[in-house]
Amino acid sequence: MTAPYVKEDINNGISTIEFFHPAHNSLPGDLLAQLAETISGAGANDEVKVIVLKSGGDRTFCAGASFKELININDAETGRIFFSGFANVINAMRKCPKFIIGRIQGKTVGGGVGVASATDFCMATKFASIKLSELNVGIGPFVVGPAVERKLGLSGMSQIAIDANSFYDAEWARQKGLYAQVFESTEKLDESVQNFAEQLCTYNPDAMKEMKAVFWKGTEDWDELLAERAAISGRLVLSEFTKETLKRFK
Repeated sequence: MTAPYVKEDINNGISTIEFFHPAHNSLPGDLLAQLAETISGAGANDEVKVIVLKSGGDRTFCAGASFKELININDAETGRIFFSGFANVINAMRKCPKFIIGRIQGKTVGGGVGVASATDFCMATKFASIKLSELNVGIGPFVVGPAVERKLGLSGMSQIAIDANSFYDAEWARQKGLYAQVFESTEKLDESVQNFAEQLCTYNPDAMKEMKAVFWKGTEDWDELLAERAAISGRLVLSEFTKETLKRFK
């Protein structure tokens, strides 16, 4: 079985950042920390003009938070730190001065929807349905909520957050604005992501940097906001309801 990893490959101005975990690309704390650091590094690297964010394997894009770690949270501070992992990745993406293209090859759940939402331009296959499953285990999509709401609007975000048991298909996500384009196959997706990234590399980096700042205007308080949200999730994960639910899932 392949060990979990985060890796970066820089080629002709394109930084391809890939993460992988054998448990459906779920993201434990150490991988989230590596991912945030790699994104920040690519943002600061003058060699890099554009970033492509993807996950390994050909099925699930990201199954969200690591279930194994979730079950083992026994105090509020550990909970806060755990949920801060996704906050740090989203904030690294938000502050990164380069455009980040999301390449979503398959289903994405919970925190994974947050990561997809924090990209600047997201492309997917028709298999890339989305689900915010947090309410199912007695918490809510508090940390990823602002990023998801920014893309889907409050109406779309609240719909999938409340309907926590349902997958919404890629076409729904495209109509709501999460995906810019949806493709029939991973091959078509990869070809389009590559062509698009190459095209962006021909543009003025300063213009793209200024555009990115404009697009993310109004999110300057997210360092504090997402930290507060992580504390809410960290508290809820300790509730009797969530503990019992997690035992059943186990």
